[in-house]
Amino acid sequence: MRGSFIILGFFIVGIFVGQFNHFPAWVSPDSYSTWVLYLLMFLIGVGVGADKKAMRTLTTFDLKIFMVPVSTIVGTLLGVSVIGFFVKQITVTELMAVGAGFGYYSLSSVIITELHSAELGVIALLSNVMREIITLLFAPLMVKGFGKLAPVSSGGATSMDTTLPIINITSGKEFALIAFFHGILLSILVPFLVTFLLSL
Repeated sequence: MRGSFIILGFFIVGIFVGQFNHFPAWVSPDSYSTWVLYLLMFLIGVGVGADKKAMRTLTTFDLKIFMVPVSTIVGTLLGVSVIGFFVKQITVTELMAVGAGFGYYSLSSVIITELHSAELGVIALLSNVMREIITLLFAPLMVKGFGKLAPVSSGGATSMDTTLPIINITSGKEFALIAFFHGILLSILVPFLVTFLLSL
């Protein structure tokens, strides 16, 4: 959770810096955001490729394990589609693109800002940070009310890292590998799904 607040803190500082124009004119947010996105994608690839445990984990499960991330994807997109009936200022596909961040706020918000708008990027940042925080705070209640896979699905892409400890504690060690695989797969899919949904 500390990491979420650090990211949010940098975001708020960035707003104030941008408002008061403390950066020199040659620093263009538009040009740098593209390169930051490229660097972020590269580092994600390096992180997944270098993690031998992650690569081994991907080869140890049968096809049933794919039902967990598939359920998370379908449930998330259906959920935000329902919200679309009540939020008229944003289209359903835009809301689905926000939801397709699956808690991966650092990546999804950059992609959405670059491909769509800063406003929708802010919404993606805040909603995906909230997804992580809700999972961290309410995982025990989720297990009691909806079963041991509920915190895994709620954690989304973060189930491989920041929410993995609480999943391990509340759901049990036998669900840790499922959560790890779930998080890896969703992290890989985020850029593709977000980009696809914004192109509709």
